[in-house]
Amino acid sequence: MTLTNNSPAIVLIAGHWLGAWAWDEVLAHLDTEHSRAVAMTLPGLDPNDPERATKDLDDQAAAILETLAGFEVTEDQPTTLVAHSGANAPVSLVIDRHPELVKRVIWVDSGPLSNGSVFAPDLPAGVDELPLPPFDALAQQASLDGLTPEVLARFRALAVPEPAPVLRQRVELTNDARRAVPTTLVCCSITSAQVMELAHSGHAMFAEVAHIEDLNVVDLPTGHWPMWSRARELAETIHSAACGVPEGPAPC
Repeated sequence: MTLTNNSPAIVLIAGHWLGAWAWDEVLAHLDTEHSRAVAMTLPGLDPNDPERATKDLDDQAAAILETLAGFEVTEDQPTTLVAHSGANAPVSLVIDRHPELVKRVIWVDSGPLSNGSVFAPDLPAGVDELPLPPFDALAQQASLDGLTPEVLARFRALAVPEPAPVLRQRVELTNDARRAVPTTLVCCSITSAQVMELAHSGHAMFAEVAHIEDLNVVDLPTGHWPMWSRARELAETIHSAACGVPEGPAPC
């Protein structure tokens, strides 16, 4: 099937340490008969970029917008953004700056940031980048459920250290229209009931969720990296959310 520029675009963006490769299995399962799906690598996470450690959130947001321009995304033909984990920072900036370009945002074990958020405000000044931690330490921060030794070995081999400017930059959000963008939360390592309880209690990590005007929540129980542990189910969830159908393949 030949897709036209009228086919809706789905842009997948992975979190810290990851590039476009992280979505390979999801893309293999995603229904591309009725959509144009692409995974992108954010600035700072390309191992071949000699200046990658200097990249910040503004660079990443600009790169997302450049990708959308390449898909000829406009207000009349908006996109679906899929943001996993730490990709929530640049995607929050994009939605704040250009909400008219986003048909729906799908947060994968993640969520929108509040104004003033900083991922690592206490990161020492002498640190230029943050490598992927040992897995025993990482497991204390995020669930590794569902990841086989082979998957973990690939994760370790392909992970790129996260640039310190990305981790230190304060997220500046000024446009309340971002809260009107239709939103899906795919809850994996924490249930949707827990997320909503934390949101309504004002928990710093989830407070912005309480302000979203058009919100749908989906439970996909697994660890923090569902693109590897439940790739097929995540692809189906993304398709359903992006195309506005309750389940199964259907034209967008």
